[in-house]
This record gives sequence, structure tokens and C-alpha cells, in this order.
Amino acid sequence: MLAIRLPVEIESRLQALATATGRTKTFYAREAILEHLDHLEDIYLAEQRLADVRSGRSQTITLEELERQYGVED
Repeated sequence: MLAIRLPVEIESRLQALATATGRTKTFYAREAILEHLDHLEDIYLAEQRLADVRSGRSQTITLEELERQYGVED
């Protein structure tokens, strides 16, 4: 169960869409979350990895080093 508070303008737009299409507001809220959840998780992961690199907890290598390591040089 999830309850969210939306700005009045967004709530009105969501209600208008639901009314116009015969779907529920919940349907569209769920669709929006599903559409963007992967993207938000990717952003969080990238930010964590960047923090690890900046703090020295993780290191990077160049593409050339990676290709050499796995024997896939051009």
C-alpha cells in the first residue's frame, strides 16, 4: 500500500487523464513508477560508484586496459 500527496495541478491532470480514458488514477501512478524506477535505480547506482571512485574505495581502468585484460583488442 502506498499513499502519496501530489501538488493540486498534478492531481488534477491525473484525474483528467483517468476520467478521459476510463482508467484509474492508481493505474497511471503505477505506470509512471514502473516506467521510471529502473532509471532512478541506475542513477543511484552511478552516484554510489562515483562516490566510491572519488573516495578511493574503487578504482577505474581505461577501455584499452579492459580490452587487453580480456583479450578483445582490435
